[in-house]
Amino acid sequence: MIQTPYYLIDKAGLLRNLRTIERVRTQSGAKVLLALKCFATWSVFDLMREYMDGTTSSSLNEVRLGRETFGGETHAYSVAYADHEIDEVLANSDKIIFNSISQFERFADKTAATSRGLRLNPQISASGFDLADPARPFSRLGEWDVEKVAAIIGRLDGFMIHNNCENADFARFDAILTQIEEKFGGLLKQVNWVSLGGGIHFTAEGYALDAFCDRLKSFSQRYGVQVYLEPGEAAVTKSTTLEVTVLDTLFNGKHLAIVDSSIEAHMLDLLIYRQTAKIAPDAGPHRSMICGKSCLAGDIFGEFHFEQALKPGDRISIQDAAGYTMVKKNWFNGVQMPAIAVRELDGSIRKVRDFTFDDFKASLS
Repeated sequence: MIQTPYYLIDKAGLLRNLRTIERVRTQSGAKVLLALKCFATWSVFDLMREYMDGTTSSSLNEVRLGRETFGGETHAYSVAYADHEIDEVLANSDKIIFNSISQFERFADKTAATSRGLRLNPQISASGFDLADPARPFSRLGEWDVEKVAAIIGRLDGFMIHNNCENADFARFDAILTQIEEKFGGLLKQVNWVSLGGGIHFTAEGYALDAFCDRLKSFSQRYGVQVYLEPGEAAVTKSTTLEVTVLDTLFNGKHLAIVDSSIEAHMLDLLIYRQTAKIAPDAGPHRSMICGKSCLAGDIFGEFHFEQALKPGDRISIQDAAGYTMVKKNWFNGVQMPAIAVRELDGSIRKVRDFTFDDFKASLS
């Protein structure tokens, strides 16, 4: 038995999402790239690469990881490239996307032989969180001035537009895309490819998939472009759990259970966005607050219902623990970093990575 805490990636869960992705690729003609900023656990890329076209990145390290472990098309994007890394970025990518015209001009000579794109900011988004809203006031993410972009259009091959965040509503996606067309339509006709980014939860249950595919196909035909999608969460949703064990229970006005994990160290986005973790089935007469073991007072996964009162040694599975977890895990308080395990399609489970004191020590100096 694997010692908790550990992330358990279920390939059968991944496959459900991947088959939907394959359908979108086939039905719409869009190419689909995995967003490594969300999920980069390369131990399961053997399965994912069968259903996706490649990877997209936000840094030199992610570019290299995509090229070396996933293959297919490797797209490079960064909010800002450094002089000392641009050569290595180019050596490991098929397309390079610039965040600003000034960065494009700075590296124009070096990138002349590469397919080049520019990030556009349509100044609208589907984000419900200001922290994650690429169209927030004074945003640094992409260019919005049509005239300025038009001045360099002859040297661009494509655009990237990422403004869907946690968007599981096709009607909202459609409306936003229409607004993008109204603003940038004249530019879109002059390039070869357009990435519509990620944050589109088209693998969600009940999503209007046929309408989505039709919309992507018509967009591609109208502007004569290859459409790219960059799913992160959509590719891995409901595929992974964080397996933890109860270490202690106490009562302080509420029943509390302390587990051998930490929301700040192992599921950081829940803390950042003030969200509650998910436990299934979350049913029963006994309600407990599940707490992490770090010294942070607010290290709390949430309150849940159980069939039996929790006691030390009980196991709990925190649901939907794939996206923005393993890529953000950290050594806060020196809390044991979760191992990573994979449940294969035949049901067997193998541990693919362990973290030790030596890893903790090495991360500090």
